[in-house]
Amino acid sequence: MKFVIALFSPPHSPAARRALRFAEAALAGGHEITRLFFYQDGVYSASANTVTAQDELDVATAWSRFVADNQLDGVVCIAAALRRGVLNAEEAQRYSRPAANLQARWDLSGLGQLHEATQLADRLVCFGGN
Repeated sequence: MKFVIALFSPPHSPAARRALRFAEAALAGGHEITRLFFYQDGVYSASANTVTAQDELDVATAWSRFVADNQLDGVVCIAAALRRGVLNAEEAQRYSRPAANLQARWDLSGLGQLHEATQLADRLVCFGGN
C-alpha cells in the first residue's frame, strides 16, 4: 500500500511521535511512503534549531534521520514554514534573515505537493491539527 503521511503538530506533541511510529511500522510492513508532508506546527519537526529536553525523544532529529535513512520525499509547506521561521538558504537570503535552519533532506514546497501525492497514493494518513 502507498501512504502519504501529513503531520500538523509540533515535534513535542504525541501526534508527532505517533506519526513517526506509524511511518516506521508502515515501512517495516512492506508498505511505501510516497511523501511526508509537514504543515502548520508540523513544520517545526524539520527545523535544525529544535532542542528537546534530555529525557525526551528528540522527534525532530528522529524524523530527519528517518527521511535520510529511507530516502523519503520529505516536504515542508513553505507558507507555514515561513510564518514559523523555518527557512532554507534561499528563503533566508530572500527575506534577509541571518541563517537558514531547515534540516537537510527536507524540501520547501506548497500544498500542491500534498494534493499531488494524495492523488497517487492509496491512503492519506494525517496526524495532529485542530
